[in-house]
Amino acid sequence: MPLHVPAAPAPALRSVLTALGSPTAVREARPAALRAHQGPLSADHPLPVHVLDGIGRTGTPPRTRLAGWRFLVLGGERPVAAAEARLTADGWAFAHFCGGPYVTATEQALHQAESLSAAYQPRLLSVPELYMLTLWLHHDTASDGTSGLPAAGDLLVPLAPAPPGIAAHLPQRVADLLPRLSDRLAPPPLLGSTA
Repeated sequence: MPLHVPAAPAPALRSVLTALGSPTAVREARPAALRAHQGPLSADHPLPVHVLDGIGRTGTPPRTRLAGWRFLVLGGERPVAAAEARLTADGWAFAHFCGGPYVTATEQALHQAESLSAAYQPRLLSVPELYMLTLWLHHDTASDGTSGLPAAGDLLVPLAPAPPGIAAHLPQRVADLLPRLSDRLAPPPLLGSTA
C-alpha cells in the first residue's frame, strides 16, 4: 500500500536545498558520506519529526510536538545523508545534516512500510529519554503531519540502532510498544517498599 507522505512546508525544503547547493552556507562539517559523494544531490522523502515528551512520567499523558522536517539526501538513487529544517522565529531554517546509521535505517523502514496492507502517513518519532528514533506510521493519512498523538493502532518501527531490549525494524502497535517504553523509564521501586 503506498504511503501518504505529507507535503513539507516549501520554505523548509528551500532551506535544505540552499544548504545542499552551497558548501559555504553551512558552518558545520558535513557528514563524511555527503562530503565524499560526487555528483548531484537531491532532497527527498520529507518526514515531519515529532518528539515524544513525558513518556516516563506518571500522572501525565505523553505528548508530541513537531520539532522539524527531515529529508533524505539522495546521491543518485541511494541516501547518503539526511538534512533537517526547524521552525524558528523567522520561519523555517536549515538546522543540520545527519549521517550515520539512522539514514539507511530510515530508508529501510520506509521500504518495509510500503509493503504493509494498510495505508499510513509516515512520520519520525523521537524518544529522547531513550535515545530512540522510530518511523511512526500514523493512521490519519489526510493529516498535514504537524500535529496529533500516536493512536493505539498506529505502528512504530524502531530504527537501528534501537535501545537494548527493543527490536529494530519490527513494526509494533503503539498500544504494545509505548507501555514497554514507559516501563523502561519508570523509576526503580524504593528498597524496602511493599508493592
